[in-house]
Amino acid sequence: MILQQYPSQLLEKAVQEFSKLPGIGRKTALRLVIHLLRQDVEDVSRLTTAIDTMRREVHRCRVCHNISDTDICPICSDSHRDHRTICVVENIQDVMAVENTQQFNGLYHVLGGIISPMDGIGPSDLEIDSLVERVSREAVDEVILALSSTMEGDTTNFYIFRKLAPTGVRVSIIARGISVGNELEYTDEVTLGRSILNRTPFDGAV
Repeated sequence: MILQQYPSQLLEKAVQEFSKLPGIGRKTALRLVIHLLRQDVEDVSRLTTAIDTMRREVHRCRVCHNISDTDICPICSDSHRDHRTICVVENIQDVMAVENTQQFNGLYHVLGGIISPMDGIGPSDLEIDSLVERVSREAVDEVILALSSTMEGDTTNFYIFRKLAPTGVRVSIIARGISVGNELEYTDEVTLGRSILNRTPFDGAV
């Protein structure tokens, strides 16, 4: 395939970098780069500064592993939230999805993915051990498993259930109002909210 020739090597380099973003092909990358060229230098500078600052200064909460500007995120440090209930999710997008339902007032634990042997992701690649340590260390009454209704999600649910069994903590799973095979972050807020409220005890059945 013959790559498109650009009139500027700087332009081509910018297009190559933009096209590395998820869902961005070379044509879309070119449109974005051309758009930036039409903007004032100050506007583009603010954008690049914001991206650079975000990448350098945003880090993971040392408690729940959600993204945060501080060592402990605002959710974990909020004394008005229920610190005895932890909702386990796959990624930060899922935290946002559950928060948008306004039906959950506990804390979170972000795994950073789900067990997927096909993708080379095992339990040791996820924040599962830190979850077990957290439950063992803190006064936690319930752990809610809010992972995607996929085979990988169910496998991860079962693994976590077995790891938490010695702690004696109550483990529940969100109601299956979410269609099997659906990703949590793409579920509508009403369905997700009801699934949180109507959660059921997890008995280890997959």
